[in-house]
Amino acid sequence: MATAAPNLLALLPEETAYPTALKTCAAFKAPPTLSTIGNLILLQSPTIAFFCSTQCPGDLILKTYDLAQALREAKVPIISGFHTPIEQDCLKILLRGTQPIIYCPARSIHNMRLSPEQKQAMGEDRLLLVSPFNASYSRATAELASKRNDMIGAIAHTIFIAYAAPNSKTLGFAQHLIAAGKSVVTFASSSNPFLQEQGIVALGLDALVQRCLEAQISQTPKAASIDNGDRVY
Repeated sequence: MATAAPNLLALLPEETAYPTALKTCAAFKAPPTLSTIGNLILLQSPTIAFFCSTQCPGDLILKTYDLAQALREAKVPIISGFHTPIEQDCLKILLRGTQPIIYCPARSIHNMRLSPEQKQAMGEDRLLLVSPFNASYSRATAELASKRNDMIGAIAHTIFIAYAAPNSKTLGFAQHLIAAGKSVVTFASSSNPFLQEQGIVALGLDALVQRCLEAQISQTPKAASIDNGDRVY
């Protein structure tokens, strides 16, 4: 029997499930109403943000895939826009596991089509779609992607950035996160000097996974009982 698609719900800033850190995110003039589809309880988990630029050295691409598999096996909650080709590949890897995933497109999620794997994860209550954009923003843009990334940076406990090219938006984003006091990590690799020059913690694969697990253990709050109600657009 096919599983009915979850309702699209509006999550208001005053509600219990709303991420506290997002209320002061400078990317928005006021805390945005979030459009959500899926299990809101996932927002209560300390998540690891996952970013990888479109252009990335080959050795770091392979390490990123290995990290996605390792985090999947460790059941570490992940939040990402899953926009670049490498991020999309990692989403496919993560969907084959059982860990929570928060997917944040740089556009509205109204009428958004899900893959069979995403529908299955949604039915298992381990996938949540979140967007700060209303139905009029039907296409992703660079401006929306920037705001989406700031939202993810605010929500996540630790931010992993696989690679940032010199003078890139990703490097600027990393600098912004560091200035805001966020925990940012990357790979220890000679292919990735620009992030390391910013003082970002560079670790090997096993150490990255261990750091993510420790963050999850130390930051896990008691999940609030969340009533999705009938708040349908």
